[in-house]
This record gives sequence, C-alpha cells and structure tokens, in this order.
Amino acid sequence: MAKDLTNSSIERQNILNNRYALQQAEQHLDLGGIVFEGETVFTKAQLVALFEISESTIEKYLVSHSDELKNNGYRVLKGKKLREFKGLVDGAVMDYGTKVSVLGIFNFRAVLNLGMLLTDSEPARLLRSRLLDIVLDVMAERTGGHTKFINQRDRDYLPAALQEENYRRQFTDALDNYVEGGRWKYGRFTNLIYQSIFHENAAEYRKVLNLAARDNLRHTLYSEVLNLIASYESGIAHELQEASDKRGRKLSQKEAEELFTSFEKHPLFSPLVLDARTKMASRDLCFRDALHEKLEAYIQAVPEADFERFLGDKSRSLEEQLSDPETIAVLKRLKDR
Repeated sequence: MAKDLTNSSIERQNILNNRYALQQAEQHLDLGGIVFEGETVFTKAQLVALFEISESTIEKYLVSHSDELKNNGYRVLKGKKLREFKGLVDGAVMDYGTKVSVLGIFNFRAVLNLGMLLTDSEPARLLRSRLLDIVLDVMAERTGGHTKFINQRDRDYLPAALQEENYRRQFTDALDNYVEGGRWKYGRFTNLIYQSIFHENAAEYRKVLNLAARDNLRHTLYSEVLNLIASYESGIAHELQEASDKRGRKLSQKEAEELFTSFEKHPLFSPLVLDARTKMASRDLCFRDALHEKLEAYIQAVPEADFERFLGDKSRSLEEQLSDPETIAVLKRLKDR
C-alpha cells in the first residue's frame, strides 16, 4: 500500500527504528555533515541548503514535532559541548556565526525524520522516495524476499509452534469427546478463538495476508500469538471436559459456545490479548505491508528490538534453525513432554 510519510508518525518511526535501513541510507544518500562525538550531525544552516527551505520552516517543524525530532536525535548544544563543536567547523555552517551561545544540531536519524516531515521541499520528496526503496531492498535482502513468513525468523517461533500443536491436539480431542456435532465444530471453535484474539476469522486473516490456498495460516503467526492461542486451546479443553463431566453427557453446540463466551471474558486474558493484537497489527503493517482493518486502533511503531528480532544477525530462516543441533534439542524436549 502507498505510504505517505508526511502524514504518518508510525510509518516514519518504523523506518527510523530500522537500524539496518538507516545504515544503508547513510551510506547511499551521502548527505555530508560533520562528525561530532562519533556520529554525523548537521546544523540548521546545512539543512537549509540540503532541503532548499528557509530556517523559519525548520523552526516551524521543531515546534510542531518537537518530541518526535528530539526523540530521534535533535539536540541543542551549549557550554563546553558547543565550544568543542565550534572547534571542528568554520563559521559557514554556524547558524548565527561564531558568537552563538546555543546551537541546535541534527544527527543523521533526525535529518531523515525532518525530511519525512517536509511537505514543500522537492529534495525532501526525493529523499523519501529513495528511503522507501532502501527499506524495501534491506527487507528483501535480510529475509530472502520471504516476508510472508518473517515470523519464522524469530528464534522463539519453533518452540511456540510445537507447543501450540500439542495443545491443539488436546483441544480437538476435547471437542471430539465432550461436544456434539461433526467435523464442522473444529473450524467453528478455531474461528471463535481467532475472532476473540484478533477479530478476524480464518478466511478474513488469509485475505489480509494474501495467503495462497496451500499456505498454512498458523505458519504465519508470531510466537506471542501462537502462545496465546495455545492458552485458549488448553483452557477451553479443560472447561469442556469439566462441563461435560458435570452433566454426564456431551455438550450441545449452544452450551459449548456459551462456555467459550464466558471463558474469553476472564480478566486473565485482557493484557495478553492487548499485547497480541498490538504486535500482530503493528508488525504486519511494517514487515508485510498488510493492514488488519479490524485491529487498526492497535497499530503502533515497531520497536527497534523487533527489527533485531526479525532482521538481525541472530534471526535465521526456518531452514537454518532446523539445521542447528541446539534448536533440535529444544524441540525434542518440548515434543517429549
């Protein structure tokens, strides 16, 4: 989907939190700047020239987006720090000459932040276009082009998937043993779980992620979502058995659905469901360019730790994980429980 970085703080932050994209951008954009305290920084005077804007325009954004720009690397130098900076540069890059007593500087991340905000600058528009291309290239390079299954690059995915599979067997066994009806009940109660956690049934989820008919839906779920599904399956299986034993017979469909409705309202699940919805909606928009409209209110910027988790050096494809003896040992312990 088209991304308008000037209007979306979440889209901007998703780029700025992706250190792999920022590393490539700093290398390829070649914006110049001054090395100060180990990082490249820019003064307002330099950004006036870079973006072909007025200093008053920069000041306007420093007011309207103060917290965002400060959080992403804009800072004000004074005292000793300013004297050290003055010793590195000539007056041409100083906003008010050498007598200035305070000076605002932007690190590379803050420069990109400003470039994503500017609406009336052609150089900024070109920068945004190149930046989006770099993000796509980095994503494709680090995932091998398989963002559909980027969830599987998380080292927690395999243990969570195996654990969920074990609990699913308990769940389907409970449906067999304690609920009336044919095979339709597996899909019916599975969809109730999905709808309870992320407001979508299986068909809706598949459409959002554009899954092929052969794609297994659960193979695309994040480990946190799989763990929560497993909790539901284990808990519902227990409740179905208790209710059936109490009545001395199998439950009707209506009785089983009423039990589920009561079960999902337990306050134990509230923080877990909130976390799962937030992670799923936010990560899918960022990594898969997939919008869950029913979870739109839960979308947040993806934290830097998630980029490490799914794109970093410790993230690995499923094939690589399955060839690791340590991973295999963990999976065997889980399977033998």
